[in-house]
Amino acid sequence: MLIKSIVRRTCEQIPTSLQTLPPLLQKLLAQRGVEDLSETDYSLANLIDYRLLSQIEAAAAAFVAARAQQPKVIIVGDFDADGATSTALLMLGLKTMGWQNVDYVVPNRFEFGYGLSVGIVDHIAAQAPDWIITVDNGISSLDGVARARELGIKVIITDHHLAPETLPAADYIINPNQPNDNFPSKAIAGVGVAFYTLVALRAELRRQGAFTNQSEPNLADWLDLVALGTVADVVPLDFNNRVLVANGLRRIRAGRCRPGILALLQLARRDCASAQASDLGFAVGPRLNAAGRLDDMSIGIETLLAEEPQQALRLAAELDDLNRYRREREQEMVAEAERALGTLSFTALADKPAAFCIYQVDWHQGIVGLVASRIKEKVNRPVIAFAREDEHTVKGSGRSIEGVHMRDVLANVERRQPGIMLKFGGHAMAAGLSIRLADLEQFQQLFVAETERWLAGQAIKDELVSDGSLSSEQLNLATSQLIEQAGPWGQSFPEPTFDGVFSVVEQRVVGEKHLKLKVSLAAKQAAYDAIYFFPPEDLLRDDLSQVELVYKVASNEFRGEVSFQLIVEQLRKIVEQSS
Repeated sequence: MLIKSIVRRTCEQIPTSLQTLPPLLQKLLAQRGVEDLSETDYSLANLIDYRLLSQIEAAAAAFVAARAQQPKVIIVGDFDADGATSTALLMLGLKTMGWQNVDYVVPNRFEFGYGLSVGIVDHIAAQAPDWIITVDNGISSLDGVARARELGIKVIITDHHLAPETLPAADYIINPNQPNDNFPSKAIAGVGVAFYTLVALRAELRRQGAFTNQSEPNLADWLDLVALGTVADVVPLDFNNRVLVANGLRRIRAGRCRPGILALLQLARRDCASAQASDLGFAVGPRLNAAGRLDDMSIGIETLLAEEPQQALRLAAELDDLNRYRREREQEMVAEAERALGTLSFTALADKPAAFCIYQVDWHQGIVGLVASRIKEKVNRPVIAFAREDEHTVKGSGRSIEGVHMRDVLANVERRQPGIMLKFGGHAMAAGLSIRLADLEQFQQLFVAETERWLAGQAIKDELVSDGSLSSEQLNLATSQLIEQAGPWGQSFPEPTFDGVFSVVEQRVVGEKHLKLKVSLAAKQAAYDAIYFFPPEDLLRDDLSQVELVYKVASNEFRGEVSFQLIVEQLRKIVEQSS
């Protein structure tokens, strides 16, 4: 069992404006780089101005000008939760603002692959679209855009992925990560870009007086979709993203959200009234993603578009079934990957390569990204997991660690060995690619070598970052609720984590795979409930007395009762020294 060392966050001093907050919250926010109280004001008025996105006003003007002719519009989405929420958002927004002839297509990953490919353009050409709008994809679709333009179809790309050296020849590109774009939030998700596109369209319609005799749409009505896509895509929660997510969560907690999101929360046994970003990331997002991984993301999009609760629940149940199968298959594949890596010692840092590539011929290509993520957590290295795409080609999905930009590493591999990847794309923490099976071994060598260059001799440390310890006076429901209310927490704005030494009062195994504990800071002091999900198997059989825990605090609701508990991230048994 690999025990990571604990590193505590520090801050030199608490900014003056934060000192009106409770002391614990002052420290937590300062340790995350918050310098001013205004950075905790998540009102929509604080969103970045949409006009800072290059080409967005021109795109809105051209698209609104065409509205009178009711052009045929096809939204081309992506097969993950960000793509699904983006697609649903534009479907709802465009129809509400007067575009009547709107439909969507999500490329089946097993037939067409990712993005606006030539194949998907030819497939939808039968519908004779006048416009194609991509969401959460398109920035790398040079050939697909060229084919669309050849067929006389206008193309608006809305995307957030990093741009290649050559941009596609679309009519308009709305992407904060394209060259010379001045939008400050480079971390915005695809659904965030889609939301800003609707903001620009509404502004243009407003400018032309389209709402003189009718009420204009309240775009905040769809922020639940924006919150879900943003959290599920694991983009950094910078201030602008926190504003979007916080307002989306407010709608969900008030029950004023899409029936499909409520149904997915219900099936995941999560209470919408107390929903947190983590519920979107770990309960709703995976169920939505299961459709794109295993079947057709159209099921997920239809769940989000459903207006009637019963229809939403029926569709959500299909997603829940898919997710259950996905979970079983994922566990099998992770176990196979662990066996394949079993000859390596995960406790010896110096013996680990800088990165890993893993492949098995019968793996499911829709699940390899999850396998890469699981193995990355175990080895604390960038990992790419591959599955068979066809007889000659394998498709990989990679996950990275802090300090190693996955997409840029792949770009460097391509520069050193042009053509070794048939295609690739992604961002800092995740990327996808296709290569020839015959090139897999060479690619692995190049990927490891390029990761080593990226690290420039700096050792990767196996560490858990903690916000320090909590006293007995702080270990209570008030603290967990204070932290929950200060969210949303997420990528690059991490949920507070603490560490401390506890005595184990009780222990038992629940659900065959989880460790339930009662722990106390000292003899005769209060005992606290703690749960460790999926601990190393040896801990399930061990007799524990004194332990060092790395943990988060949470409010646990069960049968109408709300209680305080610790969510254990790591447990180290303290062996008493004999005298």
